[in-house]
Amino acid sequence: MKKHSTLAKWIFNIAFVVIAFIALFPLLSLVFSSFLPSSELMRKGITFSVNWSELSIRNYTYIFTQAPSYWAWYGNSLIISGLTIVLSLFFSSMIGYALAVYKFKGRNFIFLLVLVIIMIPFEVLMLPLYQLMINLRLINTYTGIMLPLIIAPTTVFFFRQYAMGLPTELMDSARIDGCTEYGIYFKIMAPLMLPSFSAMAILQGLNSWNNFLWPLLVVRSNDLFTLPIGLATLLTPYGNNYDILIAGAVMTVVPIIILFVFFQRYFVAGLTSGSVKG
Repeated sequence: MKKHSTLAKWIFNIAFVVIAFIALFPLLSLVFSSFLPSSELMRKGITFSVNWSELSIRNYTYIFTQAPSYWAWYGNSLIISGLTIVLSLFFSSMIGYALAVYKFKGRNFIFLLVLVIIMIPFEVLMLPLYQLMINLRLINTYTGIMLPLIIAPTTVFFFRQYAMGLPTELMDSARIDGCTEYGIYFKIMAPLMLPSFSAMAILQGLNSWNNFLWPLLVVRSNDLFTLPIGLATLLTPYGNNYDILIAGAVMTVVPIIILFVFFQRYFVAGLTSGSVKG
């Protein structure tokens, strides 16, 4: 039995390594191609079959020394994604927590609205949201880009499901000790929800960082371009800078990897704990 168990373990490990390589193959191809000149990319495309003497760091040297617009786009994406993560976690967690632990008139109706909005594609809501941004005079501003993402229905739903598993006895004990409702949340309940905060920080950060369509609608000036929009401007009818585009795309992966490494210890726990009650 022990021999069969060891063999099965090796088979599973090999299978997972193969699956991981298949999943990482597009990223590895992108990284490899970022060291190739534009002529080689146009001739062979993204491939491992190249002349190794053609590999160089010219693309990255150009980005770091002669592409100020790229770093402006990078800064815009960092600011927007960072603020979106912080504000989304703050407001969405409070809404989800309130829907889970407090009983008030209209609670079920509000939760039903959250579920309905989750089922509606964002493309259906874009035009009403765009008109709202015009009325609020938030076109071509950071606020206009972030506002529709701050209170995400999926995030509210997740926090609500997670908060339903929190021990309400702690709330009763805190009230007896004279703690306010805000104190109960920030001092007692929020620390218990740390895994859910970590999971949602990764998902919200990923959504905001990769968001292309909505910023494309509300941004007018090059100074406010985010990375997805800025990189898209490198492809024009007059010339395609594939070498700079691919090297720039590789650099965009770095913040997401850092975000995941920072929160990964709580990521799986947050996803699984929020799926059940108790």
